Amino acid sequence: MRKIVYDVATTVDGFVSHTDGSVEGFMMDGEHVTDYMQRLAGYDTVLMGRSTYEWGYRFGLTPGSLAYPHMTHLIFSKTLRFEQSDKLRIIADHPLAVVESLKKGAGSDLYLCGGGAFAGFLLEHGLIDRLILKQNPVIFGHGVRLFGASTRKVSLRLDATKLYANGVALLEYDIAY
Repeated sequence: MRKIVYDVATTVDGFVSHTDGSVEGFMMDGEHVTDYMQRLAGYDTVLMGRSTYEWGYRFGLTPGSLAYPHMTHLIFSKTLRFEQSDKLRIIADHPLAVVESLKKGAGSDLYLCGGGAFAGFLLEHGLIDRLILKQNPVIFGHGVRLFGASTRKVSLRLDATKLYANGVALLEYDIAY
């Protein structure tokens, strides 16, 4: 069975971005980025919500294009409209059934990209299996929370850690519901 892996940068106080979606303050260079890029190469499918997909527009992504060319993209949104392909699908209906079916299918683990609302939705339904945090040495005080508005309580089992020279801490957890 495939696992959903939420591999995301976060602040010490649990935010994935500022309220406006910017990530100023996150470390953008260093060995942690190289390690992240290597992990990305191991995923064949990326899951994300509309806000995360549209966040890519700030960096030149155009509607309907692939943020990660080697991955199949599933964008969960009721409002996005553009031409879809075998490599990019918009999921507007029955998101839980789609995710559960993906987990039962063949392929690598599933990369949950971005965060906030969609990650909270998946957490609420017990569908995230692994959490990989790139905890940056910064406090935002407010912003987009790691799991949005979710209030679900879960136990985490720390599986691996790595401290980088720039102060970023990699924390890998298995999630127990």
